Amino acid sequence: MTDDLPTATTDTTDTPAQHRHEAQRARAEGDELAALAHLIAAEALEARAGSAGSQGAARVAMVATGYFMKGDHARAQRWYELALDLDAAQATAWQNLAAIHETAGRGGIADRCRDRAYALQRVYVESSGEPVRRVLLLCAARSAGNVPIDLLVPTPHNARIKYAIDYAEPREDATLPPFDLAFNAIGDADIAAPLEARLEQFARVAARGLLNAPERVAATRRDRLPALLDGLQDVQTAPCIRIDAADAHAQARIEAAGLTLPLLVRPVATHGGEGLVRCDTRAELDAALARVSAPFYVSAFRDTRDADDSYRKYRMIFVDRKPYPYHLAISPHWMVHYFSAGMEGVRWKREEEARFLADPVAALGPAAMAAVAAIGLRLDLDYAGVDFTRLPDGSVFVFEANATMLVHRERPGSEFAHKNTGVQRIADAFEAMMAARARRV
Repeated sequence: MTDDLPTATTDTTDTPAQHRHEAQRARAEGDELAALAHLIAAEALEARAGSAGSQGAARVAMVATGYFMKGDHARAQRWYELALDLDAAQATAWQNLAAIHETAGRGGIADRCRDRAYALQRVYVESSGEPVRRVLLLCAARSAGNVPIDLLVPTPHNARIKYAIDYAEPREDATLPPFDLAFNAIGDADIAAPLEARLEQFARVAARGLLNAPERVAATRRDRLPALLDGLQDVQTAPCIRIDAADAHAQARIEAAGLTLPLLVRPVATHGGEGLVRCDTRAELDAALARVSAPFYVSAFRDTRDADDSYRKYRMIFVDRKPYPYHLAISPHWMVHYFSAGMEGVRWKREEEARFLADPVAALGPAAMAAVAAIGLRLDLDYAGVDFTRLPDGSVFVFEANATMLVHRERPGSEFAHKNTGVQRIADAFEAMMAARARRV
């Protein structure tokens, strides 16, 4: 067992004889995958002292990855730990082990695994067959964010070169494999902030071939967004400030900014309502400020409830600054997220969403649609999105607009499969943009 990891999830002794015994038992129980895994482990342990030791370790890691992809994290962890005991120089094994620990809430162990992975390797190439182009993905290894890479830059149509720039030295930029196009996939302005100088340096190297310029991503930070969108016709935002130190001056900062109750408090770099608290009273605000870790945002709360007592949140995606409808969540609660809005099994909600996806101009009205289009131009990003609602006067109220907006396909035949046509339009638009930009580089 490596020093970085917790105790193994089983008490099985890792000897060739024990693994062969486990293989026989698994086969008797009809578990051929487990039997094969134990035989591979036995052979790898027997070859440990020889030159084939690293090859055996790689085979054990493949077993682990099989379980990892099936979602069986307990078994995947066991086999990854064995593989790394055999050969600790397996970056991908450390990567996936980090993901397992992160999912289980073991953040400290996940960080140590991640550090081991990226100390070994900063560049990961995903390529098979004959891809039409090679796309470099600028990534922050410590946080993936919500940029839908698999939808926008799918393999094997594209070869993907993932570059963990937060772990890489500047000199490594010149040693990257050749690429046709680069995409800054660090879409969260809070995650990108510590890397600002590093990203700007890379942007100068990539020149015209970089999608989502870092300075444009930085402008979407929650406290900067009102100024960014200021002056756009029929666009409203909530005042927001960022507080970098949770101390006695936090309340003074809030008052100096002119923010009054009710207020929303949330940690930076969070999405999906994680850590978000609504404060309607001074006591609730004091309690929220005492609990939250700095840095965090404080913003004004706007009650956007419609006449039917529902809250609506529309999402439109911008590809090359043009808007494409993605979804509409209709919820009885002020904190609107698609996964918790109660869209399942409610026909009228899905029908209203379908009308929005089919004809957003008719659903929103010309003024609101023009406002959304103007937001895309003001963001000036190659990939971004906006979450908003339509106000009674036809204007839009923006909840957030940034480059880290999740989009995904729905299962065919499901009650949400009607969204897939719009998702495909987004994917096709991004593909067309990449094809055009790659030809210019």
